[in-house]
Amino acid sequence: MRWLVALAIVATIAAAPAAKPSLPKGFVYLADVSPEVMQDIRYAGYYNFVGKPIRGYRAGECILTRQAADALAGAEKELNEAGLTLRVYDCYRPQRAVDEFVAWSQNDDRTMKAAFYPRVNKSELFKLGYLAAKSAHSRGSTVDASIERLPPRPVTPFEPGQSLHSCIGTFAERFHDGTIDMGTTFDCLDPLSHPDADVGAIAGAHRELLRSVMKKHGFLGAKDEWWHFTLRWEPYPSTYFDFPIEKRQAR
Repeated sequence: MRWLVALAIVATIAAAPAAKPSLPKGFVYLADVSPEVMQDIRYAGYYNFVGKPIRGYRAGECILTRQAADALAGAEKELNEAGLTLRVYDCYRPQRAVDEFVAWSQNDDRTMKAAFYPRVNKSELFKLGYLAAKSAHSRGSTVDASIERLPPRPVTPFEPGQSLHSCIGTFAERFHDGTIDMGTTFDCLDPLSHPDADVGAIAGAHRELLRSVMKKHGFLGAKDEWWHFTLRWEPYPSTYFDFPIEKRQAR
């Protein structure tokens, strides 16, 4: 009889639905609010300035505060009407990931230098403002984004050991993820990434398009990175979260 009871318990556990990831109050998965936005969460993979998945990124999911997600959905809708879409590279960022960036900046690993910081010494990345020990991303209302045309083009995922392309090369020479020319690639830790840097008329116009659409929907840009935007009236302006990013359960 005991073994029948044990089997029944096992069967009940196996049949039970998987628990949904628990988000802090006020946070949502962007895919549940604006599924049209392309998600390319770089710190969950290998194509980033460290060259490996970062602590806390257990899934390539964009998580934001509800206010930021709703605002981004408005920007996406406006771009869709023009035959364009957003591609987001990072949203909420756990504090433990930021701590890993700090530790990385102090070691000798330069695996991804040629692609992401070809002209800058990694030991100066924090001093120059490209990285911060306390990131706005950890407050949940900051997003890194670019623009691409619809329909999105298939992109071949980056694999470790693959040839690297300088983020400050010509548009033809750079790593391509389907986005339009912004003068540099995302996370290019270089003066050319400053929003007002001289990157030519076409890329400059593209940067202004992204900036104007994001501003219209409540986001403020950053002085060092054309891709970085924070919701003006963010709900947690002084709180830095550290919950891990888990895979979203499809509805």
